[in-house]
Amino acid sequence: MKTLQLFIVCILIVFTTKILTAQQIKNTVKDTTFTTKPVTITASRTTQQILTVPLAVSIVPQIDLQNKRGYGLDEVLSNIPGVLVQARTGNQDVRITIRGYGARGAGERSNAGTSRGIRVVVDGIPQTEPDGRTAFDLIDIAGASSIEVLRSNASALWGNASGGVVNISSVPNTNKPFISMQTQFGSFGFVKNSLQAGTTTELGKLYLSFNNTTYDGWREHSESALSQFNVGLLSKVNERTKLGVFMSAASNIFRVSGPLTQAQYDSNAQQAQTIDPNFIARDERRFNRLGQIGVTLDHEIDDNNSITSMTFIQPKFLQRSERSTFREFTRYHIGGNLMYKNFSVITNEISSQFLMGIDEQYQDGAILFYGLKEGQRDTVLQQDKREGANNLGLFVQEEVSFNNLSLTVGGRYDKISYYNEIYFDGGNKNDITEKIYNKVTPKLGLLYRLTPEMSIYANLGGGIEIPAGNEVDPPGALSSSIINPLLEPMISSTYEIGWKAIPTISDFIGLGSATLSLDVATYLINVSNEIIPYNGGRYYISAGKTQRFGAEFGGNVSMENGFSITSAFTLCKSKYVEYNLSSLYSSSRDTIDGQAAYKDYSQNNIAGMPDYYLTVRAKWQPSFWNRLTVDAEMRTVGRYFADNANQLTVNSYTTIDAGISYEQPISSVISLRGFTRVMNITNQKYITSAWINPERKIGINPSFLEAGLPVNYNAGINLSLKID
Repeated sequence: MKTLQLFIVCILIVFTTKILTAQQIKNTVKDTTFTTKPVTITASRTTQQILTVPLAVSIVPQIDLQNKRGYGLDEVLSNIPGVLVQARTGNQDVRITIRGYGARGAGERSNAGTSRGIRVVVDGIPQTEPDGRTAFDLIDIAGASSIEVLRSNASALWGNASGGVVNISSVPNTNKPFISMQTQFGSFGFVKNSLQAGTTTELGKLYLSFNNTTYDGWREHSESALSQFNVGLLSKVNERTKLGVFMSAASNIFRVSGPLTQAQYDSNAQQAQTIDPNFIARDERRFNRLGQIGVTLDHEIDDNNSITSMTFIQPKFLQRSERSTFREFTRYHIGGNLMYKNFSVITNEISSQFLMGIDEQYQDGAILFYGLKEGQRDTVLQQDKREGANNLGLFVQEEVSFNNLSLTVGGRYDKISYYNEIYFDGGNKNDITEKIYNKVTPKLGLLYRLTPEMSIYANLGGGIEIPAGNEVDPPGALSSSIINPLLEPMISSTYEIGWKAIPTISDFIGLGSATLSLDVATYLINVSNEIIPYNGGRYYISAGKTQRFGAEFGGNVSMENGFSITSAFTLCKSKYVEYNLSSLYSSSRDTIDGQAAYKDYSQNNIAGMPDYYLTVRAKWQPSFWNRLTVDAEMRTVGRYFADNANQLTVNSYTTIDAGISYEQPISSVISLRGFTRVMNITNQKYITSAWINPERKIGINPSFLEAGLPVNYNAGINLSLKID
C-alpha cells in the first residue's frame, strides 16, 4: 500500500512540476535556423513518434556508430541511461543489464557469449532464443543503421525475457547507390576489414555487408575471430504490400581467460585463470557457426487496416570446450509472428490504434558430450542429449487518444515449454523431462502531450522471465537428469513515470540556436522468484522477493556552432526483500560462503548491480570546418557486490576515451575518412566484469574478477562512394 501511495504522490509531483516548467520552456522556443525531424521508433511493435510512446526509449543514430571498433555492444550503448554493458575481454562477449534485468548473466555457465533477460531483435527477427538467452554472433554493429533501446519492461508486447529491448536495423538510410570499404587496426592485434554496399534495382532496395575481425586479446588466452555476412532486400510488391528478405551468416570463435582471484588481479591482471579450473590447460573456448534466413511481409488492407508477418530459420552448429567436457550442439531455431493493426478516427478529437498478434519460437537439437583431452575432443561419447524449448505468445493492445492525452491498455499470454531427453548416458536408461510455464502479463500506460515537443507518461506493466536452458540444471544433491525443481519464473511488476522533451531553442545560453533531447524516468520494480546463480552458475535458485528503485536522466544538446554534449546518468538501489538460503542445496563441493549453513540475505544489495553509473560525451564538429570531428567520453561505474552476502566487492572506476576523425572529398562521389580513438587514456586499472556468486571452496579464495583493458587504441580508413 505504501508503494502505491508513493507512486501516486510521485505522479502528482512530476505532473505538476512539468506543467509549470513546460510553459517556461515553451516560451523560450522561437523560430530557429534549424528544426528537428520527428523521431520514430519500431521497438513498440508499431511505428510511433518517440514522444507518443509511454515508455522509456533511447536511440543510437548511425553517426554514433561510426569511428568505433564495432566489435562489442558496450562501445555503442554507453550513452543510454539505465543500460550497463560490460565487455569481458574486449571482444564481442558482453554482459548487458537494463534496470537490473540481465545482471545474473556473468559466470562460468551464464555468460560466455550470451546474455539474459534482454530481448535483442535485428530487422524484426529475434536473436533471443525461446528460453531467454541471446547470443551476439549475428549482430553486425558495423553494418547497423540505427539502434533503438526500449528501457522499460516490455513483456506485455514481446514476452519472455523482455526486461528491455535492443532493436537493431541494418537497412541503409539511403536509397541511392553506395559502397563503403573500411580497414582498422589497433592494440593487442586488433584488425578489422569491412564492406558495405547498397543500390536500388527493379526488385527494390538491395544491400549487403561483410566484416572480418581478428583480435589477439590483452589477457592471456583471450584470442577471438569473427566473420559476418549480411544481405537484405526490401521490395515494394505493389502499392500496399512490402516484402523484406534478410540473410546472414557468422563464424565466431573466442577463447575464455576466466576470472581471477583478488590476489591474481592485484599481482598480474593480464593472466588467465590457472588455479581451479585451468582455463589454458583445457583450452576453454566457444566456436559458433550459424546462419539465418528471415522474411517479412507488410500488407495494407486499406487506409486503416494492415497485417504484418515474419518468419525465420536459424541453423546452428556450436562447439564448446568448457568444464572438462567437449560439447557439440546441432540446433535449429525457427519462428515467426503475425500481427493485425487498425487505426480508427472515432471523432475529430478521438482516435484509436489497435494491435493484436501472435508470436512463436521453437528451438531444438542434440548435444553430444565428449571427454576433454589436452583441450581437444576425446573419442568416447559420454552423453547424447536433446534440448528443446517453445515459446507461444498471444498479445493485444488498444491505444485511445483524446486531444493530447492517450491511454494504452494491453496484455499478453505466454506458454513456454522445455523439453529435455537423454538418449544415452554412459549406459544408463533414457530420461525424458518436460516443464511448462504459463503467464498472463498486463500493461497500462498513460501519456499526456504538454506541447508538440514535450510529453509526460506513466505506466504499469508486468513481466515474466523463465530460467534459461542452461540454468535449469539441478544442484549436485539432486538427480542430474531432471529440470531444477527449485526454479520458478521471475514475475515482476514495474511502476514507471517519465518526461521527454525535444525542443529547439533560438538562443541557448547565448551560444546560438540548438536542439535539445531530454529524458527523465523513475521506476519501481518488484520481483518475485528472482533467479540467482550459485557457485559460478553451476546451479540456480530463486530469491523470494527483490526490489529495484531507480532514476534515469538522458540529455543531449546540439548547437549550431557544431558543439554537442550527451550525458546519461543512472541511479539505482536494488535489494533482496526476502531471501533465505538453505544448506539443503549444498554439498561438500558446493558450499555457502565457505560453510554449510542457513543464510538470510534479506535487505542485502542484489549482486551485480552498481548503485550508479554515468557517461558524459562531448563532441565538436566546427561549423567552419565540418570535415573534422573531435570527441571525448568519460564513463564512471559505481561500486557493487559480486555475491549475495555482500562480501566480495567490485570497486568503482572511471575511464576516459577520446577520438578524432577527418573526412576529405576526393571527387563529387568519392570521399576518404580517417579516424583514430584512444580508450582508457589514463590507463586506469579496473574490473570490467565480475562473476556473480562464484564458487566458494573452503581454503581457496574465490575467482570472480575480469580485468578491463589498459590504455589502447584503434585507427582506421574508410573509402566511400556515393552516387546522387
